[in-house]
Amino acid sequence: MVAYKTIVVGTDGSRSSYAAVDRAAAVAASCDATLVIACAYFPTRQEDVDKAQDVLGDEAYQVVGSAPAEETLHAARERAAAQGSQRVETVAVQGEPVSNLLKVLKEHSADLLVVGNRGLNTLAGRILGSVPSEVARKSSSDVLIVHTT
Repeated sequence: MVAYKTIVVGTDGSRSSYAAVDRAAAVAASCDATLVIACAYFPTRQEDVDKAQDVLGDEAYQVVGSAPAEETLHAARERAAAQGSQRVETVAVQGEPVSNLLKVLKEHSADLLVVGNRGLNTLAGRILGSVPSEVARKSSSDVLIVHTT
């Protein structure tokens, strides 16, 4: 087995992405690797968050990013620690996920990128494209797509 040194995992605060964090943390713990948890986000006005919350409830983060990156990263860090990861870094990046995950991967000289197989609902995935398939096509390092659904 390849011993990874630095692993990047993307999370958007969804259950699916947290399952990917769990898997990435377990792999990092088994390899004694550094785990970098990345959250890409778009800033939103509180007014827009409130409107989405009224209509979509708990699923609002998928549309407007109402799960703040800091809270998402804090929760992900706790999950990683529970899986035994000793060295965990977090990074919030403004913008769309694919290019930012690839940027974080390069900046940290990571040798593995982990993503869940879903992060957005089916309709949004069709409209916006699939993060897992895009990063798998464009990454210069290994990609682990975790079955999370």
